[in-house]
Amino acid sequence: MSDKLFGAIKTGDVESVRQMLAAGADTGTRDSEGATLLMVASHTGNLPMVRVLIEAGAEINASDERGWTALMKAAYNAEQDRGFADVVQALIDAGANVEAPIGYGIRPLMLAAGYGETAVVETLLRAGADVMARNDGGLTALMMVKQKHYVDVINVLHEAEREAGVGEGSCSSKNEPGSRVVTFLKPAGKS
Repeated sequence: MSDKLFGAIKTGDVESVRQMLAAGADTGTRDSEGATLLMVASHTGNLPMVRVLIEAGAEINASDERGWTALMKAAYNAEQDRGFADVVQALIDAGANVEAPIGYGIRPLMLAAGYGETAVVETLLRAGADVMARNDGGLTALMMVKQKHYVDVINVLHEAEREAGVGEGSCSSKNEPGSRVVTFLKPAGKS
């Protein structure tokens, strides 16, 4: 039944998944890489499917063999080159840990920022993601994204750092490489 269940999730067949769950399918079922049903649904961005799995009791903060959670998989999908802010919000509402790191201390905020997912970044910040959290290399989300030219994400993170009480943000030091880029990209009238 697990192949059929994963197949239905990947094709977006919400009704079949509902029926299999009602017939006793386990929401904790994992694929060969350790991904749960909720992780696969989150990765595809299928909000109705994610809601069905959450309602059926799927473990929100389960992680796969690489440490990825459903929230991480929704924050950025490399195959589709996008994140899914609506799915991220549903997972947060269900209790997803916005600070759960994967390898090298990468957090969901860093992942979304690094791929220019402004809506996901804003969703994570509203949920309390730590804008000043650092990965194992000592970098914040803003430091990680500043070289990628995602102006909207840079501006959102810069503002969040200011609101967190760190002055002009972690990239504004005159002695730090790239600080002039952030200053240049700030909207007119902002200090």
